[in-house]
Amino acid sequence: MRAYLEMLKRHLGAFDHSLTTVAGDEARLARAALEAGADTVAAVGGDGTLSQVADQVASWQQRPVRLALLPSGTGNDFGRNLGLSYKSPEDAVRALARGRTRRVDVGRVVTPCAPDGRREQVDALRPRRFLNVVGFGFDIAVIDAAAGARFLKGAVLYRVTALQQLFRYPGIDVTVSSPAHGTRAGQRLILTISNGRYFGGGFPIVPAATVDDGFLHACVIRDAGPLRRAVLFSRTERGRHVGAPEVELLADRRFTVRFPPAASPPRFEIDGDIYAGVGPEVKVELLPGALEVVVP
Repeated sequence: MRAYLEMLKRHLGAFDHSLTTVAGDEARLARAALEAGADTVAAVGGDGTLSQVADQVASWQQRPVRLALLPSGTGNDFGRNLGLSYKSPEDAVRALARGRTRRVDVGRVVTPCAPDGRREQVDALRPRRFLNVVGFGFDIAVIDAAAGARFLKGAVLYRVTALQQLFRYPGIDVTVSSPAHGTRAGQRLILTISNGRYFGGGFPIVPAATVDDGFLHACVIRDAGPLRRAVLFSRTERGRHVGAPEVELLADRRFTVRFPPAASPPRFEIDGDIYAGVGPEVKVELLPGALEVVVP
């Protein structure tokens, strides 16, 4: 953060900034900046931080506001969609100074949800906008396993924990439906609903997707045995899973994901952070062109 502050002073001059102290501060500080009259809100962090801030900016109705991404987290999947890299922080600051922008789509989990562990708090339950992806199934097992890792981070952490879960994860019984594609039901390894191309620290889960194409993209992968899972995982790293018999890509503006009624309320990731619903159904929709972002 200190390096970013120095670069921002060098390229921008005067600006206001705040620092997070506890989880969830991102949304509160972004809201405070909006209420104070900011017309550009810059967020330093990974996909989770950026998503929390974008949720506030995209829902702000009083005046146009731009979002600037200064990546420094472990995933940077949304930034990667825009050509921003955490390896080149000064490029992101230069982009902010130049002020070139692009309108992008935003997704929204319509069904009320809350950060995992807080779903009993009624005031935490609400629809949630997202930048990049909502993921179900294998994705959650990997994030849970990665949370206990001490020595790895970023894309390497995701790959190592994912390889472990290929032999441990039981799969999920899930139904996904959309107006254009009808209903798909069965045992799945993973289901992602993406706004952009990447997830999991650089996996091109939907190689043809862009963040302004007017669609959400579901990747539905049928479950398989451990060795076949390993093959699919290897292919997904390079975007070569498309066309495999277990893989189906669906593009639409709305999706509904349903779990068996007797199952526990679903847990899912929103841009890398775990959320939980209150019932067996999760509805996701697209908000076309809902956010103006600073780009290189």
